[in-house]
Amino acid sequence: MTTLGITDGNVLHPDMSVSEADVLIDQSTGEIIDVDREIGMSGDEQLDATDSLVIPGLINAHTHLAMTLLRGYADDKPLETWLREDIWPIESELTPEDVRVGTQLGMAEMIRSGTTGFTDMYFYVPEIAAAVEAAGMRARLGHGVVTVGKADAAVEADIEEGLRVARDVADSDRISTAVMPHSLTTVSESSLSEMAARARDIGVPIHTHVNETKDEVEPIVEEQGVRPVEYARSCGLFHSEDYIAHGVHLNTSEIDILAETGAGVVHCPASNMKLASGMAPVQAMLDAGVTVGLGTDGVAANNDLDMFGEMRDAAMVGKIAADDASAVAAPDVVRMATQGSADCVGFESGQIEPGAPADLAVLDLDRPHLTPAHDLVSHLAYAATGADVRHTVCDGRVLMRERELLTIDAATVRAEAATRAADLVARAE
Repeated sequence: MTTLGITDGNVLHPDMSVSEADVLIDQSTGEIIDVDREIGMSGDEQLDATDSLVIPGLINAHTHLAMTLLRGYADDKPLETWLREDIWPIESELTPEDVRVGTQLGMAEMIRSGTTGFTDMYFYVPEIAAAVEAAGMRARLGHGVVTVGKADAAVEADIEEGLRVARDVADSDRISTAVMPHSLTTVSESSLSEMAARARDIGVPIHTHVNETKDEVEPIVEEQGVRPVEYARSCGLFHSEDYIAHGVHLNTSEIDILAETGAGVVHCPASNMKLASGMAPVQAMLDAGVTVGLGTDGVAANNDLDMFGEMRDAAMVGKIAADDASAVAAPDVVRMATQGSADCVGFESGQIEPGAPADLAVLDLDRPHLTPAHDLVSHLAYAATGADVRHTVCDGRVLMRERELLTIDAATVRAEAATRAADLVARAE
């Protein structure tokens, strides 16, 4: 057994309290051995946490990671126009190598900002899985299936690819899978029902976009005579392990269904604001007992992968949506980015305690914008940024030490990503 000690810091505990403590990690199992004072120096290796706060690694519970190649490509448009005129056409030109490099670029950004795990819905998933394995992160991966506008043979092929990925790609303790129909309006009713039934046979969760915009709600109400969540449940969705992205336009009855079934919701506030999708009823979901996580969505709809910014956005827009300054408080958004996202995605991480996975980030508190330290949980939600992260650890492995990435060659990835992004745009245009 080799051990890692995180020494001389403060630790954020599952109840959102903070105390001075070290963290001792068994690197052979990737688990936390103990959290207590003055135990870190017994580790075979140490990470210094002086003047720092040790937090659970943040979990980006919904993204499309290789869209890093499209950062700034098509901005300031509504969702449907943006997808159909810009994103889907250029995505049709993606190669497996593009997706690999875009994924590596996104992981470099996430590791540097304290994120240790994520959900990714995209294409060429084996390339993504190989990149995740090499980088040392934790991920739940799926092939995004779209059936609208396709011939029967193409629909069948897309569904089979989604199911093949869900069945065959998870070959690591850090990599799991899901069946991922893109949304309730881009996948037909028969295809959605088929995918749900086969996901249960495989034993994996379902992740999809639901109620992101009004344009995704109204057609279902008109055609089916019921709200989207009720329609999706009739197709076999919303077992306790399932989780949806966005949930912007959920009404009370839909929130009740999610609370009753135990399905989770991943809130993506920056994307929702940028695309003018609306303000999700996050406080109403929390009050109803819905599991709420946090995600960035793809970089093309957000422009960065910094989960600290996402926490701040969630708190701010949550107050406006509820018309209540006490809504979506700092502890709520910190839980959403850690425990809530872990519960949505099905990870055992998200908390710092003995026996938990050693997925951690160490935040430097010796900064003007984090002084004075009246309330460190408040600082996490409202003041901290990804640039404040000193060290990142996943599964007991140090992925970044003192801002230096150890598992990704950032300079090489950035150069290749820039070249591939330019070539991709040229092919699309």
